[in-house]
Parts: sequence; structure tokens; C-alpha cells
Amino acid sequence: MNNKKLTTLGIVAAAMLVWAIFQAQWANRKPSQPDVPQFLIQGLPQEKISAIELSLEKEKVRLVRGGKGFLVETKDGYPAKTSEINAILAACLDLKPAELKTDNKANHSDLGVTDETARYKVLLQDAEAKILAGFWLSKANEQTNEVYVRPIDSDKVFRVAENNWPYVNPMDFIDKELTNPGREDIVKVTVTTPEGGYVLNKPDGGNIALENMPEGKQFKGSEYKTVFEAIAGLSLDDVQKESDKTADLKFDTTYVAQLKDTTQYTLAIAKKDDKYYVKCDAAFLDTSDVTIDRTAKDSEEELKKKEAKLLARDKAAAFSTQHKGWIYTIPTYKAQSLTKKLADLLEDIKKEESKSDAAAPAAVPAAPAAPKPADKPAEVQPAAPAPDPTPTAPVETPEQTPVPTDKPANDATSAPDPEK
Repeated sequence: MNNKKLTTLGIVAAAMLVWAIFQAQWANRKPSQPDVPQFLIQGLPQEKISAIELSLEKEKVRLVRGGKGFLVETKDGYPAKTSEINAILAACLDLKPAELKTDNKANHSDLGVTDETARYKVLLQDAEAKILAGFWLSKANEQTNEVYVRPIDSDKVFRVAENNWPYVNPMDFIDKELTNPGREDIVKVTVTTPEGGYVLNKPDGGNIALENMPEGKQFKGSEYKTVFEAIAGLSLDDVQKESDKTADLKFDTTYVAQLKDTTQYTLAIAKKDDKYYVKCDAAFLDTSDVTIDRTAKDSEEELKKKEAKLLARDKAAAFSTQHKGWIYTIPTYKAQSLTKKLADLLEDIKKEESKSDAAAPAAVPAAPAAPKPADKPAEVQPAAPAPDPTPTAPVETPEQTPVPTDKPANDATSAPDPEK
């Protein structure tokens, strides 16, 4: 066999090997699913979406575009958090099908993709409320943990590639933080209740003190600190527009907190049944003008002070505008601190743990010992005349002893007087 034939046989053998490998791979290859799109919703520009409607089993949330962003229409049109709107839109547009599960309507209920069985129903609408896109999303299957999705305009049900859909609650779209100044920035708090009012001060960053502390009273525990700092970290549980429905709320308690920069927060508080409601306002008390002299160069520190003042003033004005006309439901534990009565903060000074009372018990046993100091001087008194150089007795002694034999010879009183 010549070289030419050998070469031809080699080429044929190599071709057959390649064909065998191709056939094996083809046999093991899963059949393609041309009906499975890369994304469930494709080619929908976000700017066309004017409303998002979410049905969450028994609840419904409707978000509509308005002003600078979206509003929570189902909460009287309260402004929605931009970050949450972006998150829900991203979750809708990034939803990826993995495989076609069925296109038979009879299977929809079992797979949890109907109005009655779905976990979520999502509709994206334009400005005229026309549906641009939407879907039903099932709960996770208890055995396989798989989640299924069905487009709003189709009978096809797909298994979701990755279950990254966020848990959604109506209040998730609302910024729950009402006030949160730094605790170290609070300098004065005034609480007024139907029973009376009081003022807590912290001048120059010192200790918290009560204005006009009643005589014989002192702070009880640390509850007064909780009251003083209650404005920090105040959040809401719910919100509603002030209307006829809220006319029966009696806002008879106020909590006013002043900060170092003169920002003043005012909370009007009402209680109905077991819930507490507040209305919020803010003002900037420093009304002096802020001017920058273009002919003179302000120091860096002075410029920062002026900028901080302008920012704080604008922040207070924006806060007042944002919360005007709204009533918030707040957590009970916070409300109880905001409405604490003065009597709940004070207690009687205990009578003798003080210095005067500490001395009193010592005075009782000291009473019987008192005579001892008096007795000792009495015993010492007879010895006192002995060293006295001019006692009366020695003067009388020479006159009463004419006979020298009555005294010892060495007695100083019997010595002869040189003058005599």
C-alpha cells in the first residue's frame, strides 16, 4: 500500500471519529426551548411605566408616578421611597424564566399562578392605566422550592431561574423614619400634658436637669433620659391624610425638642384606643440673616458655619412642608416616652441616706458617753491648784502656824524671811 492510500485512509478515519463524537454530543443534548425568553419582560423602557400595581394575596399596593417620583396611592398618595421603587422595577425587569413548565390552563391553579393562588400579581401600566406588562408569581413549591411565573397575556408557565424576588409589604415603599437628630445635639425638651408640663435642659452638653425641680424630689432611675432622647430614632407604623376620618383624634399632648443649631421639632400627640398618633412640624429659631461680604474674605471656619446654618434652615422648612397635613401612627413604646408625666420621672429623696440622717444614728449612742468628758476634768481639777504658784492656802498657812515645830524643817514656808 503506497503512501497516498495510507493518507486517504487516515483522513477517512479522522472524519469518522469526528462524526461519532458529534453524534454522541447531539444525543445527550437537551432539546432547545425556543419559547423560553431570556427575560420575562423585554424591551420595556422604565420611563413609560406610570403605575405599578401589586396584589399581595389579601393586600393591594398601587404606586403612581407623580411630582418628583412615585406616590403610594393606597396610602393617600404619600411619597414613596425612590430606592424601593427602583428595587421593585429591577425585580420585574430582571425576572428570568429557566424552562417552560406548561401551557395548559388546567395546571395554572396547581402551580399557583392564578388570581386566587398566586403569591403576587404584578401589573405595569402607562399614564392611561393601560397594561404594558405583568405576571403572576407563585409561592415557592414546598417539595422542590421552585417558583413559577406566568405572563399576564399568556397561558405559558415558566420555572423561574433564580428566586430573587423581594418580599413586599405595603409599608416597605414608605420611609418610616420621622425624626432622628443626634442625641448629643438635643439641648432642651418641653413636654406638655393635660396634667401639666415640664422642661428638661442640658446646657453646654452637661447633665440633663429639670427646670424648677420640686424641693425634696430627685430623678427616679434613668427614665428622664429616655424622655429627653425620645425624638431620636422616631419611626412610623402607618400614615394617613388628615381628614374627616381623623377629626375625632384629640391632640392634647405636645413634645418639643430643640437642637444646638436652634432647629425645633414639635410633635402633637393623640391617643385613641391602644394607638398613638402624631402630627409633626419643625422650625428654625435663628432668624438672623446670613450674609457673605464679597469685599472681605471670610475664613474657612466662618464659611462652614454659615453653610451649616443655611442647610439646617432649609432642612427644617422642608420637614415642615413634607409632613404638613399627615397623621402618623407611631410605636407604643416611643409614644409612652414622648407623653411621660412629670410625676413618673421623680421620687422623694430618701431621708437618711443624706449626711444629716447619717449623723443622727451616731448621736444616739453618743448621749450616754457625754458625761465621761465632764468627769475627767473633775478628777483632774484637784491637781490643778498644786502647780498654781499663788494659791490661797499657802498664804494662810504661815499666819496659822506660829510654831515652827508644826512643819517639817525643809518646808519652804518655814524659811526665814530676809526682810524681817
